[in-house]
Amino acid sequence: MNGNLPLQDNVNVFWFRRDLRLEDNVGLTAALNTGKPVLPIFIFDIDILHELSKNDARVTFIHEQLQILNDSLKSFGSSLLVLHNKPIDAWKGIIKDYSVNEVYFNKDYEPYGLARDNEIVDFLKTNGVEAKSFKDHVICDFSEVLKNDGLPYTIYTPYKNKWLSKVELSSITPVESLKFDSFIKHTAPFPELNEIGFEESNKKVKPYSINHLDEYETTRNFPSTDGTSYLGPHLRFGTVGLRTIIKSVKKNSTFVSELIWREFFIQILYHFPEVVGHNFKRKYDGIGWLNKEEDFVKWCKGNTGYPMVDAGMRQLNETGYIHNRVRMVVASFLCKHLLIDWKWGEAYFAKHLLDYELSSNNGNWQWAAGTGCDAAPYFRVFNPSEQLKKFDGQMNYTKKWVPELLTGNYAKPMVDHKKARIRAIDTYKSGISSS
Repeated sequence: MNGNLPLQDNVNVFWFRRDLRLEDNVGLTAALNTGKPVLPIFIFDIDILHELSKNDARVTFIHEQLQILNDSLKSFGSSLLVLHNKPIDAWKGIIKDYSVNEVYFNKDYEPYGLARDNEIVDFLKTNGVEAKSFKDHVICDFSEVLKNDGLPYTIYTPYKNKWLSKVELSSITPVESLKFDSFIKHTAPFPELNEIGFEESNKKVKPYSINHLDEYETTRNFPSTDGTSYLGPHLRFGTVGLRTIIKSVKKNSTFVSELIWREFFIQILYHFPEVVGHNFKRKYDGIGWLNKEEDFVKWCKGNTGYPMVDAGMRQLNETGYIHNRVRMVVASFLCKHLLIDWKWGEAYFAKHLLDYELSSNNGNWQWAAGTGCDAAPYFRVFNPSEQLKKFDGQMNYTKKWVPELLTGNYAKPMVDHKKARIRAIDTYKSGISSS
């Protein structure tokens, strides 16, 4: 498996996953501080990759970040061991090729990641190897912010208040890694993108920016104003440490609240993993979704006849991004105006969003559909025309993505808002009463 790499005794392994950086990395710092040689690895998980398109932009981004990591490691006389396999089979090879003392990694909180990690930890234990996991992806772990009775919060505001009561924002500082010379001295081959079965995507992850957040509160709802941070993919794949971000934005309460929303949904997914395929509020299981395929295709392509909806979907399809305010509008339109199951929209976003994260995607879609924890009430139906007037009155954003808007060639609205609203409310009422 390791080619010409020398067999080495008594090494510690650090497993990069959603933490593609050397700085402000809790698990990596702990591994380096042991003083033993540290073998850094990354596993391209074929169980995940086989579900993706061959030009998936997120795989391109991960590969680029691994190259950056590998170049950094070269300056310390080391390199990243990149494997392409099922995780359990990759670890069988590592245990065969190296005398492994301990394995270090940062915690994952998603159902697949938890099951994978349990399998690997059990395998390592049977081979006499201790695995150590660390909290890095969040500030507060799933067990740290609970109600007084020990149960998880399902409403955001009390969760946020408890979170803030437990966290001293001013004391949050990045983790310092000072022993980079502890990396194992070796040179491992670095695979090209096509060697793992992928090709470079023309969609690119934008650099994040938090320098303009003084105006975040006033600009974040206006899609024509470039007032967002583009931080999502970087938190998702860990190209920047969460503590580093909070240290920079801790005085911006609105932005901190958005980071707490992220942790709220992460702990919801951990405590209630059934939300992946089911309504959080099971009383909505009786909703009579229409689920018309032809309507779904129009929504996906941005041909609904509602400019803000179409602009959002076209932005998503072309760039992998969609403005947060517009996300709510397009999600509400799919579930309420078209009466299409939120799981269809959630799955479509999962394929296309550069910042896709299961917990937030699921939580936000169920919020829009009214089926989730702390969700918008079912009778709240966004009027996409009024949202356009309020948040893109000059239509600068909309015209960018729907250039035919003023040419007479634009599609007619596929549904009438007033009729669709009444239909949605009646359908929800009927579904709740019959479930």
